Amino acid sequence: MKPNTNRTSSARFDARLTVEQKEMFERAALLLGYKSLSEFIIQTVHQRAKNAIEENEKILASQRDADLFFESILSDHSPNEALIAAAEKYKKSIK
Repeated sequence: MKPNTNRTSSARFDARLTVEQKEMFERAALLLGYKSLSEFIIQTVHQRAKNAIEENEKILASQRDADLFFESILSDHSPNEALIAAAEKYKKSIK
């Protein structure tokens, strides 16, 4: 099946709710000024999904950064010319 790359098309999502859930969601939608229950659910779930993805990407980036950092300090590589020059420049600046 070819993925749909047209962002203007729509898809349908159905969910079963208890009567209590539906009533609570409708009340929340009304209190927050949404035009419909569907708008409330879509906006709320969309924001939660974005937050979850962003948080996960931060964790992955953070872990990747930590891996690179520890790999670089634990590896047995000599400093390159740029690092040596920077260290010498720093030493001269603090004298």
